[in-house]
Amino acid sequence: MTGGDDAKERSGPAGGPQGTVGKRMTASYPRDLIGYGETPPDADWPGGARIAVQFVINYEEGGENNILHGDAASEAFLSEIFGAQPWPGQRHMNVESVYEYGSRAGFWRLHRLFTGIGIPVTVYGVATALQRNPAAVAAMQRAGWEIASHGLKWIDYKDFTREEERRHLEEAIRIHTEVTGERPLGWYTGRTSEHSLDLVMEEGGFIYSADSYADDLPYWVQGPKGPHLIVPYTLDANDMRFATPQGFNAGEQFFTYLKDSFDALYGEGLAGQPKMMSVGLHCRLVGRPGRAAALARFLDYIMDHDGVWPARRIDIARHWHARHKP
Repeated sequence: MTGGDDAKERSGPAGGPQGTVGKRMTASYPRDLIGYGETPPDADWPGGARIAVQFVINYEEGGENNILHGDAASEAFLSEIFGAQPWPGQRHMNVESVYEYGSRAGFWRLHRLFTGIGIPVTVYGVATALQRNPAAVAAMQRAGWEIASHGLKWIDYKDFTREEERRHLEEAIRIHTEVTGERPLGWYTGRTSEHSLDLVMEEGGFIYSADSYADDLPYWVQGPKGPHLIVPYTLDANDMRFATPQGFNAGEQFFTYLKDSFDALYGEGLAGQPKMMSVGLHCRLVGRPGRAAALARFLDYIMDHDGVWPARRIDIARHWHARHKP
């Protein structure tokens, strides 16, 4: 499709970074492979920052698959046990204890680390996990951390019907509001279905959502209630790779990868194209001592640079709403 009416058809109202893909294209191929293209916008971060660096702590412990939670099988994802399989109808005590480490010890190590250096954090909080640890929620709030929603449970939604997933979303908001005192303004499902984004946009109360890994900058998509902001997340600068084959074997690998990512994006910022760097963390993974030490080195490293904006995701979203309207 080139030129003429076809070109006009692609230049509709705000949707993806360069506008909504036209009706004909959307009907046949509902993806945006173009994005900002050769000319991304100047992010115009506060204070002229060259990079926005954003840390997410995924708080999932107590919300994972477990027959105690009414699930069909035990959890098998992102633990220290490589190759773990779901055990239908049975508890997996080793996996359970790995998750328990996250809420009992790992969370508090990360809390001390980030509050000690004064870097703000966004928590992706699974509603039922938050519900089971009021002390952790109180500590997040004392620190001024954003608590975004990570859904009702830390489970895979790919086989849920649209209405079943909608009910989980609504219950997640209800519990989140009950345990934190306010509704979440950010959303990240994680293990999504094809309905997840649509349901978030239909709910209408979120300033942003994050179930995308498609860009280094926030971008707008067209939703049923108007433009909706996506603040992309990351699976590469993420401690989950300590729990995957061919991932990080040691803290030094984690530090080196984060450092290289930061250096590349910081260099783009110096060249006039400021970007955003997200770092994904889990209490039960990077909360272990040897990995937390590598994270601490990275925090020291970025704080030695000028022009770094450490921000919560809600701060980035509000900035984008204010400075880059759809």
